[in-house]
Amino acid sequence: MKEKRDVLTLQEMSPSDILAVMDKCFELKDEWRRGLRRRSDLEGKYLCLLFEKPSTRTRLAFEVAAASLGAYPVYASSSELQLARGEAIPDTAKVLSRLVDCVVARVKAHSTIEELASCSSIPVINGLSDLHHPTQALTDVFTMFEVKGKKKFKVAFIGDGGANTCHSLLICCSKLGLDVDVACPQGFRPKAEVLSLADENSKKSGSQIRILEDPTQAVRDADFIYVDVFVSMGFEGERELRLRKFLPKFQVNKRLVEEAPEDYVFMHCLPARRGEEVTDDVMDDPEHSAVWVQSENKLHVARALLTTVLGR
Repeated sequence: MKEKRDVLTLQEMSPSDILAVMDKCFELKDEWRRGLRRRSDLEGKYLCLLFEKPSTRTRLAFEVAAASLGAYPVYASSSELQLARGEAIPDTAKVLSRLVDCVVARVKAHSTIEELASCSSIPVINGLSDLHHPTQALTDVFTMFEVKGKKKFKVAFIGDGGANTCHSLLICCSKLGLDVDVACPQGFRPKAEVLSLADENSKKSGSQIRILEDPTQAVRDADFIYVDVFVSMGFEGERELRLRKFLPKFQVNKRLVEEAPEDYVFMHCLPARRGEEVTDDVMDDPEHSAVWVQSENKLHVARALLTTVLGR
């Protein structure tokens, strides 16, 4: 029997595991562009998309990915399941393990995905939790490799260092020896447990992780400038407080990117709040923005991950 492989934080993956997924992404994207599909790779497999939160890119990427590989995706909003009426997560996990072959879960609390994975006999992929967003980080690094090649580079993450996107980016980059500067206000640093993991990884890989309060310092020698929304899902009640903390200092605009190298690349995981964390002229800059390539690449990462955890 094939070993069960969960993707929860990326910390459970070795650098070679992550690079193998990257290689698979390049292979599958090249085939996709040439019109080739692998509809027999996962023929007869069933994928459950168990979502507690809204989604555009993650949901569509995994639905298309599954179908293109011959698997059948089943979308299940938690509000429509017995979870909404109090069914225990272990009970749901045991049922799903007998009905489908893999679960992609998008949840409010990371403890939910941990419990779901521990009680399932099938692979569980974290499609987003409050602490981690591993599929996004894999998408980001694949995009970076595609744009600038597989080499050492530096990422400047501007904004909420405690966001799930930043957490997973720190883990992924520190595993691979890539440098990351996180520029964030006081009170919005990455969680201590995530920084501890990133520091541990960086000692092995040679990457440099810095937490700064000056976005200008972060972008000056950055190959990639990355920003996410300042008000993530679940934090709408803090909107006014957060905007006062982040604006105008941490907005990625023309003034800020003028401090970056001439060949910088702008990235955003979307959805964007244009005029808040980023201005239109940066977001839509045809010379520097990789946002739309990054968005497409979620599909190729989804296909690579499903092939990795479910492939024969």
